[in-house]
Amino acid sequence: MKVIGVDPGTRITGYGIVRKANNQLFLIEYGVIKPRASQPLSKRYSIIFDGLHNIIREFSPDVVAVESSFYLKNMSSAMKLSQVRGVVLLAASKSGLDIYEYAPRRVKQAVSGRGGATKQQVQKMVQSLLSLDVPPEPLDASDALAIAICHLQSINHAWGVAG
Repeated sequence: MKVIGVDPGTRITGYGIVRKANNQLFLIEYGVIKPRASQPLSKRYSIIFDGLHNIIREFSPDVVAVESSFYLKNMSSAMKLSQVRGVVLLAASKSGLDIYEYAPRRVKQAVSGRGGATKQQVQKMVQSLLSLDVPPEPLDASDALAIAICHLQSINHAWGVAG
């Protein structure tokens, strides 16, 4: 199974594609979609949609795993994040892919064993789980890889799939 994990953001949207075979994880690709901060939000949303749609078309993942919303004190930030999540969900849906959502604490727990792990701890665990020589950068991309890994681990625990 090949999963694309997505860490939505209005300034940087991270993505990471991981495959599991024979109970082993393999990195396919990772990176970020980074519209210019000076662009209006509507243009940034369009860039994120087009970028993610092209990545999905190029790598043909089986499913999309995305970080779910979490509580933000700033209502404006929460609305913008919700909107970019909608763009991500639309790109996945338009591509005909099933979508799975995971809370940030669940993702951290899945890769590090601690729901309160820091981004740097998650990054190091992603590096270890994928047997990478260097930590994946930037943190948005390593978070996206963690989301993909979380989904692959969730499948194994929920249905006993061996990969």
